[in-house]
Amino acid sequence: MLLKQKLNSWIEEYLFFPTTFQKIISFLFIPFTLIYMLIISFKRISAKKLDFAIPVISVGNLIVGGSGKTPITIALAKEKENVAIILRGYGRKSEGLYVISNKGKILEDINTSGDEAMLLANSLPNAIVIVSEDRVKAILKAKELGAKICFLDDGFSKYHINKFDILLKPKNEPENIFCLPSGGYREPKMMYSTANMVLKEGVDFNRIIKFKKDGEILEKLPSQIVILTAISKAKRLLDFVPKPCELISFPDHYNFTKLDIEVVEKSYNGYTILTTAKDFVKLKKFDIKNLVLMDLEIEFKTDIDFSSLENYIKRYKEHK
Repeated sequence: MLLKQKLNSWIEEYLFFPTTFQKIISFLFIPFTLIYMLIISFKRISAKKLDFAIPVISVGNLIVGGSGKTPITIALAKEKENVAIILRGYGRKSEGLYVISNKGKILEDINTSGDEAMLLANSLPNAIVIVSEDRVKAILKAKELGAKICFLDDGFSKYHINKFDILLKPKNEPENIFCLPSGGYREPKMMYSTANMVLKEGVDFNRIIKFKKDGEILEKLPSQIVILTAISKAKRLLDFVPKPCELISFPDHYNFTKLDIEVVEKSYNGYTILTTAKDFVKLKKFDIKNLVLMDLEIEFKTDIDFSSLENYIKRYKEHK
């Protein structure tokens, strides 16, 4: 377990905030980065966009890993009616298209859904949640089930779909500005200019954390706490907890095993274990007695102008 944590930490450091040695490795990979960028550029230029006669809203980012796509999607979608959320379902043990939930009715288990889809299903009881590698098939399925608006979680790279692109910027942008495999960007930073809307954490929105035990909000945390998580860039969670706090991080979307939990509970006997909502849906089955949820909510700044998004949705309603 310790080796996994160290490897995961090293990779994230290399991608976003590299040491001198890691910068040397990054430069050695530049020829492969150029090839990668050429492939991405060709895909974007050659794509023929499909329109599905309903609004399709993509919430994505340019960097590898999380920038708050799922909580932003929840915050935007909960204000709409007849919504479908479509995502690939990273970390799931299934393949193909599955309807995970249909307006509050959970239809599949977490092995089929993956952590993010199950979190979306639990958080949006009035929505349809679909996982599929093929977003086109998923949008058609959503329309068949009565959806009037589709949200694509992590859909910026789906160039063949006509959509409204929202890109998220992290609060602390990476020092390493290269694309994969030299750095943590999936597309060049200049692609922010192609999005319909860009939202930056700390400028346009903030994350609000509440600590919950068995559904009840805790006013104060115990003195001995440890964070157990499998999200990208896990160190950002330390900003929301009192110091000192231990951190046990696994690769993004990692499926915890019984042995993992036994090792953690033995190593941190007497500690309160904090975890994110995305991890919580996977950890519930282990019945960890001292488990506390770090419940995240998005708070948009009052001066954000969402008129372009609302006008985009309105255009489709007018063309019916």
